[in-house]
This record gives sequence, structure tokens and C-alpha cells, in this order.
Amino acid sequence: MHILLVEDEPEMASVLMTALKRQDVVVDHASNLADAEAMARFGTYDAIVLDRRLPDGEGLTLIPRLRALHIEAPVIALTAMSDLRDRIIGLDAGADDYLGKPFATEELVARLKALHRRPYVLRADQAIVGRLTYDFRYREALINDQALELPRRERLVLETLIRRPGRTVMRGMLEEAVYALDDEIGSNALDAHISRLRRKLDDVSAGIEIRAVRNLGYLLRAVP
Repeated sequence: MHILLVEDEPEMASVLMTALKRQDVVVDHASNLADAEAMARFGTYDAIVLDRRLPDGEGLTLIPRLRALHIEAPVIALTAMSDLRDRIIGLDAGADDYLGKPFATEELVARLKALHRRPYVLRADQAIVGRLTYDFRYREALINDQALELPRRERLVLETLIRRPGRTVMRGMLEEAVYALDDEIGSNALDAHISRLRRKLDDVSAGIEIRAVRNLGYLLRAVP
């Protein structure tokens, strides 16, 4: 899961990012509305965690701006403004969920996972290509019902490619899915992950080819 965290308190942002990364969540961070809108325009996020009190305005005003841009990532408002009236205002403003501070990070992760399962996040429960089945609910790659063990970044590459079988996935989109904006990315890091993933798929005779599309990205398809 790749999320955008919009939080202006550095200490809170740091704690949240550390906790979410431990839960296999890729996190980008914005500390104000202007940066958040710019990042949402050009990034691809599964969810947005949004504080209300931000230096350049009320966080909830971001939601209609995103929807006007056809950015449909679900939004969790995460804020100290947590009495009943505030929660009603937040949900009426378009937030998909509302969590008051203080909170348990385990609850935030559970709510993110619940949003990720909702039908309007456009994905089927499973994709089958070649002999491989990818289960999006449990984020597992299966060959004959046996789990294929993959490190996090190789799994994220596979998950991104298998959503678009037979179509070129741009290199930038793959990097967005695998890395947070503040990650240091070596020039051939993505290629190394894909090379290792290819070998593992070949070792189990998955019947899948991952082909490089020159100067564009990669394409996953079943082997004829």
C-alpha cells in the first residue's frame, strides 16, 4: 500500500512514518496543503491520511479539490479535532474515515486496510496470469496454491505489473509503487528487483515473462 501522509508536526509525522513502514506501507509526506495537492496530482496513492490543522488552511478543503481532479484515493482525517461535531463535519466534507488524536497506530493501519478493501478502489480480488495467481486481499503470489515468498519490493513490483497484464507499465509508475519520495534510489535499483523477480518466477515455472520496453518501462504477460 502506498499512502500520502499530510501532517505538519515533524515529530508526529516521523512516528507515523516509522510505524507505517513497519507494516509494509510505503509513505510519502507533505506538511501543508499546497505540497499535498501537488503530490496527489502526480503520484498514485491508495489512501491519504490528512490532518485538519495545517499551516496553509483547513485540511478538509483538500478533499473537494482532489475530487475535482478525479483523484479518488480514500481519505482518513487524522486530527485532534475529534468531538462529535468535528467528526460529522469531516465526514460531510468528504472524508471516508475519521480518527481522533491521540490514537493507536495499529488502529490507523487497520482502518487503512479496511479502506483498501472497499469496492471503489478498483481492483479484483485476484489476478491470474500464466500459472501464477496473485491475491490482492492477502498480497500473496501463489503457484498451485503454494505461496511464493518474495521480499517487499519485489512483491510490490509484481503487484503493480500484474494489475496491467499485457500492457506497458511506465518506469516512473513502478518506482512510485515501490519507493517513497524520500528513499534513495540507485540508478539500477528497480532493474535489480525485476531481475531477481524474473529468476524466482522462472524457478517455479510460473509461465510469466517480464519484458523490458525500451525507454519506457516493463510489461508482464503469460508465456505463449
